[in-house]
Amino acid sequence: MKLIKISLASILASTALFAGTYNVDKSHSSVGFKVKHMMVSNVNGTFDEFKGSFEYDEKTNTLKSLNGVVEVASINTANEKRDNHLKQSDFFAAKEYPTIKFDLDKVEGDKAYGKLTMRGVTKDVVLDIETAGATVKDPWGNTRTGFTLTGKIDRFDYGIKYNSVLEAGGVAVGQEVKLTVEVEGILKK
Repeated sequence: MKLIKISLASILASTALFAGTYNVDKSHSSVGFKVKHMMVSNVNGTFDEFKGSFEYDEKTNTLKSLNGVVEVASINTANEKRDNHLKQSDFFAAKEYPTIKFDLDKVEGDKAYGKLTMRGVTKDVVLDIETAGATVKDPWGNTRTGFTLTGKIDRFDYGIKYNSVLEAGGVAVGQEVKLTVEVEGILKK
C-alpha cells in the first residue's frame, strides 16, 4: 500500500512539473466573431477588452483549464453606429450583462468542451482547438504558448433574437455566429 501511495505521489508530481499556469497576453491575442448580414456577406467583429488565464500541460500538449472574460462594451465592428446598437437590449444588453464568460470543462482530442455565459444564459459549447504544440522562450525570458479556439453558436440560445425580415425574403442578421479566439499566454512566475 505504501508503494502505491509513493508511486501515485510521484506520478502527480511529475505531471505538475510539465503543467503551468499562463496569463493571456492581450496584445498578442484576439476574440473575434462573424455573422451573416443581409444573407449575402459577413460582418466581422472583435471584443477589444478581455482577460483570462489557462493551464497548459506541455508533456501531453493539452489545455487543462481556461477561464476567460470579455467586456461586452468593447465590441468593435469598425462601425460606431452598429457597435452602439449591439450594446443595446436588442443584442447584448451590455449595461445589464457587461461580460461574456467562458470556462473550459475538458479537452478531448481536438475538441474543447466548456460553458459559455452570455446575457445571463449559460450553455454547454464544443469548440475546435488547435494548440501551439510547444512552449517557447521569448527574448525577455518569458515562457509562452498558445492555442486557437473556433466554432459556432446559435445566438438565439442566449436570447439574442433581434432581426428584421428582408423584402425579398430572408433576414438581416444570421442566427449562427462563428467564433475565433486566438490566445497567446505568458507563464506565471
